[in-house]
Amino acid sequence: MPAPPPAPTAIKRKVLGRLSLPERNFVAEALRTETLGGVLLLLAAIAALIWANSGWKDSYESVRDFHFGPASLGLDLSIGHWAADGLLAVFFFVAGIELKRELVAGDLKDPRAAVLPVVAALCGMAVPALVYTLVSSTGGGSLAGWAVPTATDIAFALAVLAVIGTSLPSALRAFLLTLAVVDDLFAILIIAVFFTDHLDFAALGGAVVGLAIFWLLLRRGVRGWYVYVPLALVIWGLMYNSGIHATIAGVAMGLMLRCTTHEGEAHSPGEHIEHLVRPLSAGFAVPLFALFSAGVAVSGNAIGEVFTRPETLGVVLGLVVGKAVGIFGGTWLAARFTRAELSEDLAWPDVFAVSSLAGIGFTVSLLIGELAFEGDEVLTDEIKAAVLTGSLIAAVFASVLLKVRNAKYRKLCEAEELDEDLDGIPDIYEQDNPEYHLRMADIYERKAAEHRRLAEVTAGASEENNGPA
Repeated sequence: MPAPPPAPTAIKRKVLGRLSLPERNFVAEALRTETLGGVLLLLAAIAALIWANSGWKDSYESVRDFHFGPASLGLDLSIGHWAADGLLAVFFFVAGIELKRELVAGDLKDPRAAVLPVVAALCGMAVPALVYTLVSSTGGGSLAGWAVPTATDIAFALAVLAVIGTSLPSALRAFLLTLAVVDDLFAILIIAVFFTDHLDFAALGGAVVGLAIFWLLLRRGVRGWYVYVPLALVIWGLMYNSGIHATIAGVAMGLMLRCTTHEGEAHSPGEHIEHLVRPLSAGFAVPLFALFSAGVAVSGNAIGEVFTRPETLGVVLGLVVGKAVGIFGGTWLAARFTRAELSEDLAWPDVFAVSSLAGIGFTVSLLIGELAFEGDEVLTDEIKAAVLTGSLIAAVFASVLLKVRNAKYRKLCEAEELDEDLDGIPDIYEQDNPEYHLRMADIYERKAAEHRRLAEVTAGASEENNGPA
């Protein structure tokens, strides 16, 4: 009796494999803007620290605490408050569009592909929260700041990559971007659920009605910024007065935009609006927030207290240790239990390096720190100092790890960019296309003919020079 044929070997899914060409182009465009915004964010944070620790410290506080706005509408806010609740709504609006796009057209569309970044992001938030809780409770500190080290700042992380000059492959950059998108989603949920002390149901009802009108106008295809911008401001104001953090309004409106293309459309409305608003978010809103949030007093004693006070030490360890261990562990577990394989171009130390880079938790961490310790100005400033310190340590640690592998990354990036047939499509994406191989054969034949012609010319010149006088 013949033996039964062997069972076919299941094809294992690749973890952090090569992106599709459209996804690669989208990621490249998105990260280009975020990188520039990250550099501006870094400069704004440095300017805030210098200003707040110089002889003009009083002027910094005066500007930050200057109030303006219609008091009758409950919006007589300080400049720092406007930056945190107003400008960051633009940041979260872009985050909402990014999340919607990931859900309908990106990595999160396929549940099997979504498992990895979702699990990695969840572990990358749970472990830092656990680290903070253990450190703070052991030292007898407050547990109110458990959410501070859970956030990742994609713009700041990309600014670090730009400064150290590493050539990170597109798959790792996309992984970092998707992590940040999922991270932002859960950060939004944390802010909405855990930092809402009271509710004004009339204002909340008005915000919901405004969102419903916003959605209806989008579905009817109504166009014109003069319609949506005033409506968005009304929704934001009502959401602020409802007691729920006003940035939630930005996310909700971002999620309502259509991020799939219809026939005849080169880009979806969501992508078009994101392309317009992202520079405003990355180049203005977030840096201005950093300018009025990162200005904390820095001294030898203050830095020493960061590593001795349980709340601040919990934030530092949560960002530096918790983020790296959580994201790396979540990625490894997701790959292990889904029987996926890491791309042959990468190694697990690469994943750990990117996980360490995600420990840069600047913008949202500062925001959550302000919400968690509202009313305690001293502890709020100390938490901000801890966020800055932890982000700096994570940036330096990740930079060292990434630099070690930079030669390998450079080769991968060069292979991704190579376009010898000059058709605008990297050759690596055309390897299975017969027409590509015909074009390359023609190119190689023309190059060979050129080399032969040059050799003949050189040989003729040599004979002429060596001939009889």
